Amino acid sequence: MKPLTAPASRLAGWAWVVLVVLLMADLVLRGSGATGLVAGSVLLITVGVAYVLWLRPRVVPTAEGVRLVNPLRDTFVPWSAFTWADVTDVLRVHAGEQVFRSWPLRETKRARVRENLRRAGDGPAYALDEDLDPRSMRPTDLAARELREEAERRKAEPGNRTAAGG
Repeated sequence: MKPLTAPASRLAGWAWVVLVVLLMADLVLRGSGATGLVAGSVLLITVGVAYVLWLRPRVVPTAEGVRLVNPLRDTFVPWSAFTWADVTDVLRVHAGEQVFRSWPLRETKRARVRENLRRAGDGPAYALDEDLDPRSMRPTDLAARELREEAERRKAEPGNRTAAGG
């Protein structure tokens, strides 16, 4: 599986990096003195912040488990310990009694309510994600479903480890 990210935040992060590169080029050509040095320093610091907040966060499913890369901390959950993935305001990965929250895959309550109202006329008030067409699902719900399916597939593989490790 490929890494799961929020496309809007990645686009914003790369747009900011491109803008900073253009501004730094302008500073090199026209800037001088302490003011140019301070402006360049501030721009470089904002690129670091953009990387940490917009470009770094992702959810990476691997052969051994799922890695939640948040701005300041990475968490690895092996498939053998993975019990469930769901969505509240963010994607959550459950490993036994522990729950790990994923920064990049977010869902607003307003979007969730709007989706529930849209589906209200389509059948029962509560439908399992597995019953829904992937094209009609919210991106975060689809990511949770894909992680659950991948965990089931990995646990069913012959020779898979049953002890949690990582």
